[in-house]
Amino acid sequence: MVRVGVDVGGTFTDLVLVDEITNKINVHKVPSTTHDQSVGVIKGVKELCAISDVDVEDIDYVLHGTTVATNITIEGNGAKVGMLTTRNYRDILHIARHKKVENFSIQQSLPWQDNPLVKRRHRLPITEKLQAPDGRIRTPMEEEEVRDAVKKLKAEDVDVIIVGFLFSFLNDVHEKRAKEIVKDIWPEITCFTSSEVAPRIREYERFSTTAMNAFVAPKVNQYIDNLVSSLEEANVKGKLQIMQSSGGMASSQKATMTPMNLLKSGPAGGVLASSWWGELNGIENVISVDIGGTSADISIIPDKTPRVVNPRDAEINSYPVVTPMLEVDTIGAGGGSIAYVDAGGAFRVGPRSAGSTPGPACYGQGGEDPCVTDANVVLGKLDPEQFLGGDIPLHPEKSTEAIQKIADELNMTVEEAAFGVLRIINNNMALSIRENSVRKGIDPRDFALLAAGGAGPLHSIDLAETIGSETVMVPNYPGITASAGLLISDLKYHFNASYIERLETISGDLVANLGQQLQELEDQAGDQLIRDGISQGDIAYERVAECRYMGQGFELRVPIPEGPLTKQSIEAVVSGFHQAHEQEYGHHFPENTVELISLDIVATGKTPSFNLPQLEEGARTNPKEALMYERQTYFEVDGEIKSLSTPRYQREKLLANDRITGPA
Repeated sequence: MVRVGVDVGGTFTDLVLVDEITNKINVHKVPSTTHDQSVGVIKGVKELCAISDVDVEDIDYVLHGTTVATNITIEGNGAKVGMLTTRNYRDILHIARHKKVENFSIQQSLPWQDNPLVKRRHRLPITEKLQAPDGRIRTPMEEEEVRDAVKKLKAEDVDVIIVGFLFSFLNDVHEKRAKEIVKDIWPEITCFTSSEVAPRIREYERFSTTAMNAFVAPKVNQYIDNLVSSLEEANVKGKLQIMQSSGGMASSQKATMTPMNLLKSGPAGGVLASSWWGELNGIENVISVDIGGTSADISIIPDKTPRVVNPRDAEINSYPVVTPMLEVDTIGAGGGSIAYVDAGGAFRVGPRSAGSTPGPACYGQGGEDPCVTDANVVLGKLDPEQFLGGDIPLHPEKSTEAIQKIADELNMTVEEAAFGVLRIINNNMALSIRENSVRKGIDPRDFALLAAGGAGPLHSIDLAETIGSETVMVPNYPGITASAGLLISDLKYHFNASYIERLETISGDLVANLGQQLQELEDQAGDQLIRDGISQGDIAYERVAECRYMGQGFELRVPIPEGPLTKQSIEAVVSGFHQAHEQEYGHHFPENTVELISLDIVATGKTPSFNLPQLEEGARTNPKEALMYERQTYFEVDGEIKSLSTPRYQREKLLANDRITGPA
């Protein structure tokens, strides 16, 4: 079996090919094509197959991580969305939760108001009303109003229509009927209902999630369709699977049904790979720092388990998106991050990036801004002839010119300015690590730092010293870590349903009803995986209950014990909630009533992983067989900048348990 992992970054598209018959692994990088990511993907796949001596027709799977959905939200160039919603509630997307980052500022930007996913003139009210807590119909839907609203939205030439009615998570009869009317009047339009996309309590989060799904859908689906066609034209006959924010793969068909599940597609692969590398080395606690050309993805992985964002905290660019996603903090810190002096005279680095075009000054493509990569070249930490395996020769004199400009502004030497660039970028990443660890009761000194991405190893030692980590891991092929993560992930789908019930008195009816609801969700998930080609024996289910104390604002996730649902397993959920509350908040209330809010089924379809070839035993010290050459490199020693003669070793020629004394 031949599988190819392809991860598209802001600067480079990373590829890895695994031939499981010969157990050979080959890697490749090509510049990302920002105008159409599929161009770079196809180019990279063809070149990698040529390098690997594999015919493109022999590829069985193309596993893909993409930033298409993320880029749409950042650039704000998504679809024109129309919305049908309950009369008198058209402004829920504007009002939101009255929460602001800066509580007392009247001038701050509120994205959901300044750049709404659905403009107010496209949010049209419909007379209808359901009633809590059981979803009974209080006011029947006026179907003629729906028809008139669709005609208005058609005249406005919207790209997508969403239907978001109050309490539809309890009863979706009105939303379903409204969608039928939409398709009758305008068959070509894509239509999503909130009960399909996010059948959960809380109308603002549900409407926002549905709106985001519609906002990214046309371009994401066009990209996936285009990629499928391009792969077919290139005679790639293997299946295309897309990485989701949850860290599980989805078939290309399933990905187009809910494209908002791809919002964190890019970083997710790197998190999975980092956790996997930790396990291979017997290390349970890992901080993943994946530094690419444009950004750095930082994730804390305790106990070999990537953390999942609590649904209440899941958001993209301040827009709530209630979808499963791995916890990754992405900051503007990459090799292409631009250094500058701001209006107040402060030395800054990022978040603006030179990207792949024109790229850092050393690329010789017209870029003149000093970047992090230029600083590493000036200090001798990055050899011009070794960049990207020698495929892209660098121009060190252009790096010196670029760094010299900022050195002159700050009255520094070139070397001092270059070290300043690295100190700032490393401190930016250290702050993010502390924000995601210390603030949440995790001590980063107990974690190993895994250096991933093309620039990760360059910064790993200084960053580890800054946060107090004593172990640094640099994986094989660090520049394609996210691509490797695609090859070890499984197909994974989340199916959920609202089920609001007090777990005070656990009756036989409650056990039966809950068991039936869980079985229905499992059947839906299993059917989807079987359609994707997974056999029944390779499907595993994880059951989760989202619970809260009566009167509490938000829920916590609690696992439901395996096996048939019983009174004892529901009691275990209640007990598990108390424990989860204690862990999250430092206290719990055993005398308070626990309320079930929703059920979540995580269905996993097992797919083949891959094995790294074993290294021969070396146990050498400073092996001459791997020595390439020596070159002057700048280091900070006891607070002073010193140039030291520094050997370079070729990693491919190092063996197991070889030891090298630095600097190296």
